[in-house]
Amino acid sequence: MNQINFNRDKTIEKLAKLREMQVCDVPKDSLIKTQQQIDGIIESGKINTGVLDYVASKIKAGITTADIDDWVKDYTESHGAICAPYQYGGFPKHVCTSIDDVVCHGIPSKKAVLTEGMIINVDVSTIYKGYYSDASRMFIIGNTTDEKKRLVDVCKQCLNVGLSQVKPYGRLGDIGYAIESLAISKGYKVVRDYCGHGVGNAFHEDPMVMHYGKKNTGCLLVPGMVFTIEPMLNMKKSGVKVSAVDGWTAYTKDKLPSAQWEHTVLVTEDGYEILTY
Repeated sequence: MNQINFNRDKTIEKLAKLREMQVCDVPKDSLIKTQQQIDGIIESGKINTGVLDYVASKIKAGITTADIDDWVKDYTESHGAICAPYQYGGFPKHVCTSIDDVVCHGIPSKKAVLTEGMIINVDVSTIYKGYYSDASRMFIIGNTTDEKKRLVDVCKQCLNVGLSQVKPYGRLGDIGYAIESLAISKGYKVVRDYCGHGVGNAFHEDPMVMHYGKKNTGCLLVPGMVFTIEPMLNMKKSGVKVSAVDGWTAYTKDKLPSAQWEHTVLVTEDGYEILTY
């Protein structure tokens, strides 16, 4: 990825004029990353993507989610970076591994063995020289059912349609509207319990990126903003419950599978750039 340059001062000046006009929800200047910050997030994102590529090259039936945790830790640390999830809010591992009916925040375990037909989301977040990046991918273990494969595919389509709405001086609500509209048209439910978020200088920043919404509403999208889009889809209109045992693992109440994909994205002066995937 080449260096991405933009004129932050010009953007800040334009935001000040928009605030005076009170035409919409204008982001704070602090959400507009500096060139140095963008460069740092890009470097963090390269490692984050490398971690997921490494997992993709090794994941298969017979390995445990604890193995994935070891791979993520070793790759990240060997590149001079830190696994952001580790001990974040007390989370005990270095990566989230969410199998089948686990919506998100699955905790790696030696007891969780991957078998033929499972689908799993691996959610990786990296800190490099103080800058954060975040992404997740779905993996299908061997051959699976047509229903699971379709869920995984449609969830990726939802991420892509959300990305298509990222443009300078567009609105945050357009992203959520596009995602939920596609999900509903395919017969799935968007999980509303969790959302995307600003990222870069911290693990979770403003704005919150909902995967549902109304057109022409929400925060203005402007060059220099960095955030994740990470839709989660359930097969039916099932709610989500969090494990009373570990306080992290979120399951579908009906025990049917769930899927998630996530990118970190930068709003540029002519569209967007994916920083980690």
